[in-house]
Amino acid sequence: MDDSAALGKIQKSQSICVTAGTEGKKIEKDCYSGCVIGVFTSGGDSQGMNAATRAIVRMGIYVGCKVYLIKEGYQGMVDGGSNIVLADWKSVSNIIQSGGTIIGSARCADFRERPGRLQAAYNLLERGITNLVCIGGDGSLTGANLFRIEWSSLLEELVKTGRITSQKAQECAHLNVVGLVGSIDNDFCGTDMTIGTDSALHRIIEAIDNINTTASSHQRCFVMEVMGRHCGYLALVAALASEADWVFIPESPPEKGWEDKLCEKLAQERSLGQRLNIIIVSEGAIDEEGRPITADQIKDLISKRLKYDTRVTILGHVQRGGNPSAFDRLLGCRMGAEAVLALMEATPFTPACVISLNGNQIVRVPLMECVARTKEVQAAMDKKEFQKAVELRGRDFVANLESFRTLARARAPKKAFCTAFNLAVVFVGAPACGMNAAVRSFVRIGITKGFRILGIKNGFEGLVNNEVVSLSWTDVHGWSGSGGARLKTNRTTPSKVGLDRVADKLRHFSIHGLLIIGGFEAFESILQLTEARSAYREFCIPMSMVPATISNNIPGTDFSLGSDTSLNAIVEIADRIKQSASGTRNRVFVLETMGGHCGYLATLSALASGADAAYIFEEPFNITDLQGDVNHLASKIRGGVKRGMVMRNEKANENYTSDFITRLYQEEGRNIFQCRLNVLGHMQQGGQPSPFDRNMGTKMAAKCAELLAKQVEENKTPEGSVFTNSSDTATLLGLQKKRSLFTPVLELKEKTDFQHRISKEVWWCKLRPLLRILAMHNSIYEVEGQENDGFDDLDKLYL
Repeated sequence: MDDSAALGKIQKSQSICVTAGTEGKKIEKDCYSGCVIGVFTSGGDSQGMNAATRAIVRMGIYVGCKVYLIKEGYQGMVDGGSNIVLADWKSVSNIIQSGGTIIGSARCADFRERPGRLQAAYNLLERGITNLVCIGGDGSLTGANLFRIEWSSLLEELVKTGRITSQKAQECAHLNVVGLVGSIDNDFCGTDMTIGTDSALHRIIEAIDNINTTASSHQRCFVMEVMGRHCGYLALVAALASEADWVFIPESPPEKGWEDKLCEKLAQERSLGQRLNIIIVSEGAIDEEGRPITADQIKDLISKRLKYDTRVTILGHVQRGGNPSAFDRLLGCRMGAEAVLALMEATPFTPACVISLNGNQIVRVPLMECVARTKEVQAAMDKKEFQKAVELRGRDFVANLESFRTLARARAPKKAFCTAFNLAVVFVGAPACGMNAAVRSFVRIGITKGFRILGIKNGFEGLVNNEVVSLSWTDVHGWSGSGGARLKTNRTTPSKVGLDRVADKLRHFSIHGLLIIGGFEAFESILQLTEARSAYREFCIPMSMVPATISNNIPGTDFSLGSDTSLNAIVEIADRIKQSASGTRNRVFVLETMGGHCGYLATLSALASGADAAYIFEEPFNITDLQGDVNHLASKIRGGVKRGMVMRNEKANENYTSDFITRLYQEEGRNIFQCRLNVLGHMQQGGQPSPFDRNMGTKMAAKCAELLAKQVEENKTPEGSVFTNSSDTATLLGLQKKRSLFTPVLELKEKTDFQHRISKEVWWCKLRPLLRILAMHNSIYEVEGQENDGFDDLDKLYL
């Protein structure tokens, strides 16, 4: 079951508020009064655990449960006493931005033995806890499942020894267990991402970016060891996102003779003028015989054979530190809320499940099946069945590995341009992080296929003004980590500069395939060229588009390049703003985000930063709603929480402007709180691209290069040109759920609201009920056939 079905639309407090379960059962607010949940974190910590804990506590309270925080993992469960405390709403206030876990984590030898589990069961029974959420790795989750299986026998033993009554045993006859995977290694089969992985990638890429500057200054080679004792995900994705020259991971050992090939590759890169080399090593890297490959071993090899100044950097626990990324906060929120619903639906016959990410959906999968698959990966590696191990890691792992291999094998050809055909790339729209990574990938893949790659500067205006340059192999070195738009960009579409002029220049520069990277203007541009094919033969060439806009408002894709980086920028600013209020008077902040009429940034940044509300164009609001939010914030601050925050999309409403909302809050909250407005502006477009955007840009542009090259070859004419007017040769490459799909742009026209420049279908609006629940709002969402009645009095929840 996905979380959109689980959260559904919400009504006022005593009505149906969430739809949960694979059978579409309905859950009402406060309908689980008397249920008791315990939540704990176990094993290694990971960023995002606090977001998950917060969601579990607040969703649990919302549906009427008692929720206990179990401190120090299984050890706290065994020790009991003050380690198991009842949580209220404020217990998890202002923790979503914190790394680590506020309730602590510890290894516990006692719980591995039955007497320890017996004492843990007694401590839970004292508080009536019969529902557990375990946030940890596969070992912690396996321990929780064993505890569930033994529960009946543990109760029998406690009754026999007189520690509990038979009635108590009957009342608490079943233990329900749900797991959330918290692990920076992303080593658990059954979920696309584990909590903490994205944040760890942020730390790794930050370190590589910092090292790049000093390494290039001194012409150095750096060997970087990252975590991943049994899984190479961190090393692989970091290598793909950082333009690393080589990566060593346990699932895919290098072939025999790798030492010679590594040195040959590094020497070739230096001969092309590259001043630095980066090699990423997973701490569990091995060769084909299972022997460890260490960072020091690689350093010694390069130093002795190539005489390069080579240094080793071991990142270690730095990768676990820092604030969680926006992705991990959102993942923790979504998984935590679903965990509560899964527990409430569980029956005595329901097996323990783990909450997983499948594409863009949060799903429940059997816990022990996932644990078995995870162990099967290690078993395959032990048997030296490495291809099987890679496949067991899942489709995303395979795709990342294939993309890295493709780019790693790519070589600057000794003879340039094996064909007479040219591919061109152009930016259209506002800058978005990840654009440059896409160009680097496109150029290098295109060159290896024998094409000449042309870069069109300043969009279509630059094309008609002859701002076209040939891009070489070395021209794009270092572009993956660069923000902004290296080719420069322009919002002007072909129809504005003149289709005649665009056609003339495409013919003049002999452009046989075109990649357009950009936002809504880019979508309009490729659509205009496609629709004009009947009038202009020059437009009858293969064309493709990679969506790149912080607004994430393009049809045909769930994510656009730049939106993840922008989301992280907003969340970081929100964290700083909240921190600024910690030592001042009570304050409420109104933050205005970009996005045009698309509320993606406002909604997801509000959920990721723990904001109280998000005003967007897609969900109309009125003065009654605004007044309800003021009442909510007043109640919250009177209850002891010193600050509040709301997000507003820049075009949410032409009358209820950010300034109007700030003034309204200021007046209505007089003597309770002050209100401040922050217009974030172009800070949301700046900075270096996130690992997600680098990775996405690299893989998408590589796919486009391969497709365009194939279509050019298939549509060559006897005269030596290219001609095609098929709809499948004018496409948009989008990330839909967990697959990258090329969709003809003509098909996407019907799915687009051109007036407001947004897609008619959006997945993220389904997260808005969760935003309201976790912000402690009684809902104001409408249900079909019923009107919005506003908020109930919330004071009692705080005071």
